Amino acid sequence: MPKTVAEVMSRDPIVVSQETPLNEAIQILAEKRISGLPVVNDTGKLVGIISESDLMWQETGVTPPAYIMILDSVIYLQNPAKYERDLHKALGQTVGEVMSSDPVTISPDKTLREAAKLMHDREVRRLPVTDTEDKIIGILTRGDVVRAMAADE
Repeated sequence: MPKTVAEVMSRDPIVVSQETPLNEAIQILAEKRISGLPVVNDTGKLVGIISESDLMWQETGVTPPAYIMILDSVIYLQNPAKYERDLHKALGQTVGEVMSSDPVTISPDKTLREAAKLMHDREVRRLPVTDTEDKIIGILTRGDVVRAMAADE
């Protein structure tokens, strides 16, 4: 019988809200030695993820989009909306301003194989595990998957 996500996931993950100050989230990540935190709204519904890569904008900053000028017209070579999003992340002070919205999630009844494929295909390090109401009940990391595979050997 294949293992399910519910059998392997970490239960009751640490979560933050959109209003959580960024420096508080950074402290949690550093102290707990984790690479990401689920972000929930007032009702406990998952609304995003804050990860180390989201926080890199704080240190690296952003570069304006490339453009060319033709006859006093500016033609952007990249999407200016992406620049605005990146700038918002670089200047953000709360989790909600920096987090990645619409995280990839999985339900607890899925198999570990399905979870591993989803992580690989979507290039994510962690999958929030949600119930039917989008409330977070656990988190599954790549490390959890590898440890479960090692336990089966």
